[in-house]
Formats: sequence, structure tokens, C-alpha cells
Amino acid sequence: MRKTLTLLLAVCFLLACKNESSSEQSVRIVETQQIQNSVTHATGFRLYHYSDYSILEVENPWPEADRTFRYLLYTQRAMPLQDAAENFDAVITVPVRSLVVTSTTHIPSLEALNAEELLLGFPQTDYISSAKTRALIDAGKVKELGGTQQLNLELLIDAAPDVVVGFGVDGDNKTLDRVQEAGIPVVYNGDWVEQDPLGKAEWLKFFGALLDKNEQATTAFNKIAEEYSRVKALAQNQSDTPSVLSGAMYKDVWYLPNGQSWAAQFLRDAKADYRYADTQGKGSLSLSIESVLEKSQDAAFWIGPGQFTSLTQMAEANAVYAEFAAFKSGNVYSFTTNKGPTGGVIYYELAPNRPDLVLKDLIRILHPELLPEHELYFFSKLE
Repeated sequence: MRKTLTLLLAVCFLLACKNESSSEQSVRIVETQQIQNSVTHATGFRLYHYSDYSILEVENPWPEADRTFRYLLYTQRAMPLQDAAENFDAVITVPVRSLVVTSTTHIPSLEALNAEELLLGFPQTDYISSAKTRALIDAGKVKELGGTQQLNLELLIDAAPDVVVGFGVDGDNKTLDRVQEAGIPVVYNGDWVEQDPLGKAEWLKFFGALLDKNEQATTAFNKIAEEYSRVKALAQNQSDTPSVLSGAMYKDVWYLPNGQSWAAQFLRDAKADYRYADTQGKGSLSLSIESVLEKSQDAAFWIGPGQFTSLTQMAEANAVYAEFAAFKSGNVYSFTTNKGPTGGVIYYELAPNRPDLVLKDLIRILHPELLPEHELYFFSKLE
């Protein structure tokens, strides 16, 4: 009886506060129910779990997003919440029985939760590399839905998924707006905006909430986080800090990771002296080849040289590359050579979900004595 009364009070309180900001509403709900946000590393979403429903808040689905999206996820046994649609961007019954996702980074999360067979469609399926999901595509169970920003609405609506997991590069998402107008809930996923490696991986819990597999998602994430922390500690105890260069030229500009970016954090955790670690920014730096040569010519390792797949290809593209010490010693490593059967780069799909494997690769490259049994998963040495 007390449990039922508490739930009713929380619902009434939610409806009474519908004119307040979403952050004020969520804080008051948490205080009333004494439920804590279950997200520990990611900054772009929050999850509040109640007995028969959850509230999912997505704060940064794209850079500089100016609002928080709020989703009510309720089980079949939950009490219907009056006027819930007015208080949330979508109201979804969980577990969802079918869905469409729009980024290859979503695929490993579905597979980790044994839910890949719920996938009905995907834009540009050739980018998917995972063998399990490719088998579903080849069997005709996953529809090709066109471009990411130009979804084939007719096919998508015909597929009638319970939910579409979308992502946006800015606030102009007319295609996804039309999906919602057709009566299909859209939930934004902002895993790509996260800069902390474990923060990206924790978006697994986002899918755990939609699939009502919260415990399974938490267990899987905790294993990744524990392994990441274990190998990071090994690297941090090393006395040497190998110098690292990254990026390459595109047209007349050298692009490389900024000091506060996801890629730079991996290098920091692998105990590397990344030459641009002190720069302030989360995206890419845009530099001249002369400035990079001046600062990084003597770097011992070159990790992530753009899309190049061989040293010969690099030298043919720009003779200046051969002047770098890492090039001369052959210490150039790339993740672009490891591709799926239809050409998708496996790193782009799986690395955000498995930062432990990325960090192990980097430690094996920079401090080979620490993980002598580890075989490179994403990276390979260019010949």
C-alpha cells in the first residue's frame, strides 16, 4: 500500500510540475522517490529507474544542444500516466520489440544485449561490419533505409519499428521530425559527442533501458570499465612516456585530435607524450604541415595517419611525411586497414563501445612489454 501511494504521489507531483523546466522536474522526482541517476561516466544522458518505469534524459545529442530530451520508458504492468505525452518527448513501452538505429556505433550495443534480431532497418548498411548483424542484412531481415540524414521514410514507416534511435549533427533534423509525425517515437542518442572513453561505452545502458535489460547492460559495462582501469594502471606505472604524433594532411590542412578529445584521452591513459595534449578543445586541430613538422618531427610514434594504409601511399601523397622520425623508423600505426566485408572500418563501429580493446592496442604499441600476449585488434603497423 505504501509503495502504491508513493508512486501515485510521484506521478501527481510530476504532472503538477509540468510548467517547470525539465531539470527541476527530474530533480524533484528523484528527491521524492530517492532514486539516483545510474549513469556514472557519461555526461550526455541520465537514467532514473522506478519500480515500473524509467526516465531517460538525453542532454547533449549534438554539440551545443540547447535543450534536454526526456523520455518515459514504462513496462506493460505500469500504471498509465495521465498527460504523459505533454511532459515527455516520447512515451515508450519497454522492452521495445523492434527498432531502427542510425549509427554503426549502435550495433555493438544491440549485439552485447543479444538484441540484434530486433533491428528492422539501417541507413547505408554497407558500413556495418559485425558478422552477426551482416548475416541478418544478407538474409534480408534488415532493410536498407538510404542516407543517414535522408532516411527513406516510406520504407521506415512500412517497417513500423517500436522506436527509431537517431542522432543529429545539429538541431536541424527534419527527417526525424517527420518520423515522429508519422507516429513512430524517436529517441536521440548522443554517444558520439562524449569525449571520455568510458563515457562513450556507458551508452550501452541507454540501450539497456530501451530493451529492459538494465542489469545485463550494467554488468557488461562494468566489465569493460574494470578492464580499462586495470590496463590503464599498468601504463601509468611506467616511467617512460613515448612521444606521439597523429593525423595527416587533407588537401592543404593537417587535421589531428585536440587535447581534450576522445582520441587524446586514450593516448594520455596509455602513458604517451602526445605533442598536442595541452591544446584546449574537443574536436580536431587544423594546422599547417610546417607547424606540425616543427613540433613533431622527432616523435617516436605516429598513430592514426588519416586514411592511409601503407607507408608507400603516404610518401606518394606528400614527400614531407618521410621526414618524420616515426616514418623513418616504421613506427606508424593505423586503424583504417581493419575493415569489414563491405568496406566499413571496424574501429568506427566498435571502438566507442570497447575502449578497453583500444587502450590495450595502444599500450601494446607504446609499452609492448606490459601486454606481451595481446594481439592488436584495431590497429596495424603500416608497411
